[in-house]
Amino acid sequence: MTLKLYYHPLSSFCHKALIALYEGGIAFEPVAVNLRDEASSAPLRALWPIGKFPVLRDETREQTVAEATVIIEYLDIHYGTRLVPVEPDLSWQARMRDRLYDLHLHMQMQKIVDDQMRPATAKDPLGVERARALIRTCYGMIEREMVARTWALGDEFSLVDCAASPALFYAAYVEPFDPAHIHLRAYRERLLARPSYARALKEAEPFFQYFPMDTKPTVTGELT
Repeated sequence: MTLKLYYHPLSSFCHKALIALYEGGIAFEPVAVNLRDEASSAPLRALWPIGKFPVLRDETREQTVAEATVIIEYLDIHYGTRLVPVEPDLSWQARMRDRLYDLHLHMQMQKIVDDQMRPATAKDPLGVERARALIRTCYGMIEREMVARTWALGDEFSLVDCAASPALFYAAYVEPFDPAHIHLRAYRERLLARPSYARALKEAEPFFQYFPMDTKPTVTGELT
């Protein structure tokens, strides 16, 4: 098969790339990688010595594409997914919001999850509280933006929604929404119901037991 995606079904950033592939109906070979197993991770590291996923390998074009955002851009250019707006002002807005979700929400959520797995002597309570504060700031921004929008940029599903889906799916289990965030919650529900993300979540379901927080995810993303 032309395309191979090196990934793990539980990985939030891999979800982002999977959404784009499923949105475009693009055929690819999924190559599941266990980073803790040298034999499993060796093919990934041979392509991308950084050793992080997702990584897309396009055998036809002889290209290795790393990082979820770049993979989505690559699919737009060569496989017609059309998830990155071509209109100049929408284009930079998409990239800015993609960074908002990846850096200021997604990575902060992962910092809290990673801290949960550390031994007691290596905990970083100050860093965790700062991460929670930044997540809450992002929630407020998203709540205001989504008052009159269906998707992150308006009426069309885009790169930003690919980023928002896993970020909000997992973050809600780590830092619960404020009850007043009705538009944020509704947006998350729309993302989880999107067929492309519902498919990725169903594939991840057997691995939800390994999510290290007390509350485990479900395919519906139900919140208490």
